[in-house]
Amino acid sequence: MIKLSTVQLWVHDQDAALKFWTEKVGFEVRADVTVPEMGNFRWLTVGPVGQPDVAIVLMAIPGAPVMDAGTAEEVRNLMSKGFAGTIFLTTEDCRLSYEELKRRGVEFVEQPEERPYGIDSSFRDPSGNSIRLTQARELANV
Repeated sequence: MIKLSTVQLWVHDQDAALKFWTEKVGFEVRADVTVPEMGNFRWLTVGPVGQPDVAIVLMAIPGAPVMDAGTAEEVRNLMSKGFAGTIFLTTEDCRLSYEELKRRGVEFVEQPEERPYGIDSSFRDPSGNSIRLTQARELANV
């Protein structure tokens, strides 16, 4: 059986991303390891409390030889537009979670709104990544 364990978000600043995801979104640190043998590569992951089998890697945009300067700039440009990837979060009460996250300083780009699939809202992290927060309705199996 194949399971999902970890997804990745590109981030401009791992420390700022860590602060955002832990202090504002309320996730917990799963790993924060620096590997000197790999040029001080930092493996930084966070995840939702109570869901220990899923994590988000907060990955710094690498330099050469992994990524040339032009590619790194393209990634930064896509991030600034919110198109470098999206994380979909679910909640039992979108409006309540929206208010809680706003109190913690999360800036939403879309307030909770009724949709055919449930109640949906959106915010962005400090690097510009798009995050959807949804209270999903049960949909008929297709």
